[in-house]
Amino acid sequence: MRFEFATATRIIFGEGTAATLPDLVRSFGARPLVVTGSSRERAVWLVSALSAEILSVPGEPTVDLVRNGARRVCEAGCDVVVAVGGGSVIDAGKAIASIATNGGEPLDFLEVVGKGRALSAAPLPFIAVPTTAGTGSEVTRNAVLASPEHGVKASLRSPMMLPKVALVDPELTYALPPAITANTGLDALTQLIEPYVSARANPIADALCVQGISRAAGALGRVYRDGADHEARREMALASLFGGLALANAGLGVVHGFAAPLGGEWNAPHGAICAALLPHGMAANIAALRARAPLHPSLERYAAVARLLTGRKQATAEDGVEWVRTLCAEFNVPALRTWGIAQADLPGVVEKAARASSMQANPLPLTGEELLGAVSAAW
Repeated sequence: MRFEFATATRIIFGEGTAATLPDLVRSFGARPLVVTGSSRERAVWLVSALSAEILSVPGEPTVDLVRNGARRVCEAGCDVVVAVGGGSVIDAGKAIASIATNGGEPLDFLEVVGKGRALSAAPLPFIAVPTTAGTGSEVTRNAVLASPEHGVKASLRSPMMLPKVALVDPELTYALPPAITANTGLDALTQLIEPYVSARANPIADALCVQGISRAAGALGRVYRDGADHEARREMALASLFGGLALANAGLGVVHGFAAPLGGEWNAPHGAICAALLPHGMAANIAALRARAPLHPSLERYAAVARLLTGRKQATAEDGVEWVRTLCAEFNVPALRTWGIAQADLPGVVEKAARASSMQANPLPLTGEELLGAVSAAW
């Protein structure tokens, strides 16, 4: 057995911890850039406290946005980057902090569609403050960027991109509406299941996944039905954090393999794509394992996932799929066609998904026919 585990230098978790953020930022620099979402009001208090520059990320981060953000950092003389928002905001901030010190174009460092060069200089100090319970980006070493010219999303990745501080305050998620709670929560669940069954699973990630799946199973339905359930909000913030820790060290799989081309070419939120695909990706993997590798350890891991989700000792791998399907139905998860994806587009999506970096950790390689079946079922 051989593995490594890396994460943010410091993780701060708990209700009310966001109040410590100004002092934390000052300990890293005197001229911050605060990256936030389309609603700047969320970060006005921090910008005022720090006399900071502010940059809004209106949607999924793109190569152009990161290029312009890095230029702004250099022109303003910023020496620390803080991201307050969802996964898109955190990924944007992480990438901006990296490109600002390494120069060149984001495509010089981007995987799959870029040159994939390694970072040579340490990024600016970066602090991540999530306001959703879904992506786990506050503890990952990559930033997912859309490249519209290539019609795909790809990662800028380096161990040096791990945040200096990940500050997770569940209170920042209290106001999330039900649809975003559902999509980000199902993304978090995906990011606990995929690393657990991954070809690169390891004991530390396993322990986090088991804890996270159990917490998400008990809390996700509750927080969707009652957003004021603060205990459930806390449980989902922990589950999301654990998923980020796990995926950064054990990889992902088929669901995120599809999310790369789908999110890159269509204006669909990452969480919504993962939510639509999760039960079908699980079913495709389980069927392939039963048909071609019935003794593969990931098959028993899918059964363990089912036991955690259902609370039943005799649950089968397929019972886990059914539990997820039922939850997606309750959450009214939109089908992929909702986002303008035509059925005729699916073969091209399959071709791109097969080359996605996330697909490399899937428990076993899926055939083109199996991939097409999974994405078609989600369509």
